Amino acid sequence: MTSNAEPGHRSGNGPVGVSGPTKSLWLGLLKLSAGAALAGLVLAGIPAAILNGGGGALSSTFGGLLVMAFFGISLLVGHFVGRNNPSGAIGVFVVTYFVKVVGFAVVLFVIGAPEWLHARWFLIGAVTAVVFWQAAEIYGFSKARLRIYNDPEPVKDGNDEQP
Repeated sequence: MTSNAEPGHRSGNGPVGVSGPTKSLWLGLLKLSAGAALAGLVLAGIPAAILNGGGGALSSTFGGLLVMAFFGISLLVGHFVGRNNPSGAIGVFVVTYFVKVVGFAVVLFVIGAPEWLHARWFLIGAVTAVVFWQAAEIYGFSKARLRIYNDPEPVKDGNDEQP
């Protein structure tokens, strides 16, 4: 077996090289988390439809989609801001969170609760989406390769020999 510390060297039966940071971390997390939350909404919608018909299923779905929109906006902001200014992304996350909380509260108070909304299934759908979304985000972050150090490339000149 040979070392796999440098790109292009082989180890074992197949080519192995140095892996880089995860590309498009935020969009990958959005896709993974949205898929998990949708799966959770399907699971929550089945008993809602059985017990309270279409209104229960619609309430559960509405609660979950509201949560997904809330979390999805953050990941999209992270994607667009993080590309150009990774260190400034946290500040933008804080501002975005404040705007989302106030914005969603205003929308919900202005619109109010529709007649068809079952509060219990709305809450169950929202909580299910939060749990599934957060579990998927934790899993996605655990698999992400984040670059911690920005090590400069070694300079090769006539006096400096690399082994």
